[in-house]
Amino acid sequence: MTHPLLTPLKIGNHTIANRLIVAPMAGVTDNPFRRLAKSFGAGHAVSEMIIADTALYARKKSLYRANFDGEIAPISAQIAGAEPDKLADAARFQVDNGAQIVDINMGCPAKKVCKKLAGSALLQDEDLVKRLLDTAVNAVDVPVTLKTRLGFANGQENILKIAKIAEQAGIKAIAIHGRTREDFYTGKARYELIKQVKQSVSIPVIANGDIDSPQKALQVQAETGADAVMIGRAAQGQPWIFRDIAHFAKTGKLLAPPTIDELRQIVLGHLDELYRFYGEYSGCRIARKHIAWYTGGLPNSNAFRDAMYACETTAEQFRAVENFLVA
Repeated sequence: MTHPLLTPLKIGNHTIANRLIVAPMAGVTDNPFRRLAKSFGAGHAVSEMIIADTALYARKKSLYRANFDGEIAPISAQIAGAEPDKLADAARFQVDNGAQIVDINMGCPAKKVCKKLAGSALLQDEDLVKRLLDTAVNAVDVPVTLKTRLGFANGQENILKIAKIAEQAGIKAIAIHGRTREDFYTGKARYELIKQVKQSVSIPVIANGDIDSPQKALQVQAETGADAVMIGRAAQGQPWIFRDIAHFAKTGKLLAPPTIDELRQIVLGHLDELYRFYGEYSGCRIARKHIAWYTGGLPNSNAFRDAMYACETTAEQFRAVENFLVA
């Protein structure tokens, strides 16, 4: 029998191929990364967060974040904001830009986002959450989804209420990170409340937080009954985790990690895409963190990374990686 995570999932009028989803991560899940993760079997990927302020659309960074060229449908764009009208404008902007699903961020714990009362800070004001979701859903003709956390502070977990508000507003799926904003990324993700949400709403519930292996993906899905799992930090430097989960769900066996030759091919291919997408200056700098993640734990990787960080051109950087990743 096919494992539930490998079956298609409906989000509104869209069907995604399986239930393994790439979490939106600022500065990480750009167009090249989303396409790479999908090539390794992720069924769906959500864009980096784009702040819902039209003044920001002209900024270069926002234009990169809103670039969906060559992506496998359905395309999902994440927006964040605390003013209903601006959030509605942002949703319309993304649909005009090619988004087939709009995702609303109420989960980001970053101070600069929470200071603007966006991201997970919104969980303190349930009436505002309702207004934002109602307005966004009514603004566009595509499915709207929600990414959130258990609550703002420990002891004030209100995800059951938030999920009900979301369902009543017409949100088509809810992804829940098993921490509060207060937790940031410390401690362990908690899944009990995700299970309770799944039992209390009829829309798809997506479990997120600390899913870092095939075994953990299946365990969290079984424990919560979630309709899908969402993987973020564990895909940094190992976008093949989606392939590994699918193989384990099919066979009960773990795939061997990529050989050094396979890793070399993956990393150099990713670098090519990043350089093409961002150009010489930004491409070289944005690639650094990805190279660091890919090479973490390899012999002599610390010395290699120190040298790689000093590379000022894409050609020099590419050569350094090519020379380091040899069997």
